[in-house]
Amino acid sequence: MKKHVVIIGGGFGGLQAATHLKYANVDITLIDRRNHHLFQPLLYQVATGALSPADIATPLRSLLKHQKNVRVLLGDVIDIDVQNKRVILRDGKVGYDQLIVAAGAGSSYFGKDQWEKFAPSLKSIEDATEIRRRMLYAFEAAERAADSEAARAWLTFAVIAGGPTGVELAGALAEVAYDAMKHDFRNINPANTRIILVQSRDRVLPTFDPKLSERATAALERLGVEVRTGGRVTNVDGTGITLSMGDEQEFIPARTVLWTAGVAASPLGKVLHEAAGAELDNGGRVIVQSDLSVPGYPDIFVIGDLAHVKQASGEALPGVAQVAIQEGRYVGNLIARRLRGRDLPPFRYHDRGNMATIGRGAAVAEIGRLRLSGWLAWPIWLVIHLMYQADVENRVLVLIQWLWNYVTRKRSALLITERQQPHFSQQISIPAKLATDTGTFPRVR
Repeated sequence: MKKHVVIIGGGFGGLQAATHLKYANVDITLIDRRNHHLFQPLLYQVATGALSPADIATPLRSLLKHQKNVRVLLGDVIDIDVQNKRVILRDGKVGYDQLIVAAGAGSSYFGKDQWEKFAPSLKSIEDATEIRRRMLYAFEAAERAADSEAARAWLTFAVIAGGPTGVELAGALAEVAYDAMKHDFRNINPANTRIILVQSRDRVLPTFDPKLSERATAALERLGVEVRTGGRVTNVDGTGITLSMGDEQEFIPARTVLWTAGVAASPLGKVLHEAAGAELDNGGRVIVQSDLSVPGYPDIFVIGDLAHVKQASGEALPGVAQVAIQEGRYVGNLIARRLRGRDLPPFRYHDRGNMATIGRGAAVAEIGRLRLSGWLAWPIWLVIHLMYQADVENRVLVLIQWLWNYVTRKRSALLITERQQPHFSQQISIPAKLATDTGTFPRVR
């Protein structure tokens, strides 16, 4: 009788695990709350109008339609019954022989959850389109602002945290303001947009080589981004952020605040802690054994952002796509081999390098001992991000869109598609001169 493998999560790790069980004598059920696989590293390009959601997301059923031993279920997992080997959905139950938990992670506001409504994070398609909506409404509100002070607040964007996502998002915002939209308005000059990247540590991209951090900072500043290091955000509200720099407090009026700071493990980590006694780290991730299984439960594996996997140095592996991909492949192959009475050595991560792009023609990359920046790193970043797309159609769509954006400096997806009212609460109005004068429009400086 075939064993039943249940995979929770259709991200990088879960999808790899499923595909590497293609020829195993198992039936697979892949459960996800969404019907698509998302290429998260390019979410910031959806948020800034360079790509559309469909360019970086592919239906899971489409990706797995030729793998006959897989069925996909749209469902929300709320509990795991480890004693009876059942996954509890909000509307049902699914039994398993082997369980792979690849539920990923969300955003953490470090106990300040009230900030979320003012500073959206970037983890899903919904987050990306919400950020795009807020960004575009900020320009629209500035165009209609009653005075220059209000317009400046709307034209100030604060990006919190200087990791790869924050750096890429800040650079893309600069390209939108200073290139893509520079001729689109009559009452404001988008070139006056102020983009502030706030990093609590002493440099951006702190996991990269210090020289690459310096080059990334220089590239951001060339784009017009104001990089503020060593600053801690102490408050966020609908009017701006409060920044603590040593003993000094500074309030920055910024009507659009974007959060790329903290990561919170999936609630399923706590579920496994309570149900299986799994040990969690400070971030809520499950500390797994060398074969990525939960201690005491060789039939339950945890991979991706939810797994705490120690390296030889004693530090945990980072929550990035390449880690999840390698873990998914390993667990898929491990289950297949064990069904044949064989085994695999403990999981070992092979670092393929780190990279981040900082706008048009600029990137930084660490590949082994190689350190690259600028135009040398940029094409490598492009190729890698095309290769890791799960679907060939997406690769073609993204490549065509990138070529068009590069040649024209335009962004075709600068669309406000939601029906809801603008997120700003302050009343905006058409300036008196704009309402009465048919001559040249004034420009905010």
